[in-house]
Amino acid sequence: MLTKSLKWVYVGIGLVLAIVPLIWMVAGSFRTEADLYGHTASLFPHEWTLHGYKGVWQQLPFLRLLFNSVLFAGVTTALTVLFDSMCAYALARLEFRGRTVAFWLVLVTLMVPFQVTLIPVFMELFHFGWLNTYQGLIIPRATSAFGIFLFRQFFMSIPKELDEAARIDGAGHFRIYWRVILPLAKPAIATVALLNFTNLWNDLIWPLVVSTDNTMQTLPAGLALFAGQHVTDHAVLFAGAVISLLPIAVVFFLAQRYFVAGISTSGLK
Repeated sequence: MLTKSLKWVYVGIGLVLAIVPLIWMVAGSFRTEADLYGHTASLFPHEWTLHGYKGVWQQLPFLRLLFNSVLFAGVTTALTVLFDSMCAYALARLEFRGRTVAFWLVLVTLMVPFQVTLIPVFMELFHFGWLNTYQGLIIPRATSAFGIFLFRQFFMSIPKELDEAARIDGAGHFRIYWRVILPLAKPAIATVALLNFTNLWNDLIWPLVVSTDNTMQTLPAGLALFAGQHVTDHAVLFAGAVISLLPIAVVFFLAQRYFVAGISTSGLK
């Protein structure tokens, strides 16, 4: 009984630590600067105002930032799902010399921080003339070692008898991948797509490095530059952050059933 009670205490503490900052941020988007500085410890505003949400449209090129974020996160996520699943299919279903070594090399890249490769990738983009371009934003992030690993683990759980039955019907590798494996991999697709979309949507460093033009910035980068260039209007920053959270919440709500199934069937429990 005591152990069960302690579990609920831990859950309650974790819930408070996760929810209170979110509530404070949402409430802060409805505050005036005077209220924010005068009642910093207060969770809710003493005076409600829509100044922050009006300022998002008046002080920021918000639609442009939103468009860039949707394009960057959406297109990159789609490419990641495609390329990662194709690579994982080869590692899981094809027999070739060096397959195990190739898989371990993919896992090794998981241990290399992205910041280590940031400068070499930046130099390559500079030589290609891809700075301040959408292809410069998207293509270097179009694959993910974690996505390859998760897809590969999921594909290994699919019976190979399905491949053999498709081959009897004359299907080649691509048709098996496209018509047999992918339709069965919806949980893995949802998991990889959700994790990558969330990571890319919130990415700050990469858009700041490859995009010096304000018209090419994403929402996190635009909000960060706004805070650095002007006298910080915290209500506007909070309002922009709240709006930027909405697409992630919608995507997670739509994909949560497949996300849980993907985690539970991919050896990540």
